[in-house]
Amino acid sequence: MDWNRVEGNWKEIKGKVKQQWGKLTDDDLDVIDGRQDQLEGRLQQRYGYAKDQARKEINDWFDRQKW
Repeated sequence: MDWNRVEGNWKEIKGKVKQQWGKLTDDDLDVIDGRQDQLEGRLQQRYGYAKDQARKEINDWFDRQKW
C-alpha cells in the first residue's frame, strides 16, 4: 500500500495514528488529513523529533501495518 491510500482512507486510519502517537490531538489529525508531510510536522511539534526522526517513525509505523 502506498501513502496515497492512507490519504484516501484517512477517516479509518487516523485511529491507528492516534494509538501510535497519543500526543496528537483530534485537531492535529484534522489538519494532517492524511498528508505525510503534515504528520511529520505535527510529530516534530508534539514530540520534539527532528525531521529525519519523524520520517523514520512514520515509515516504521507504515511498514508494520496490516492493510
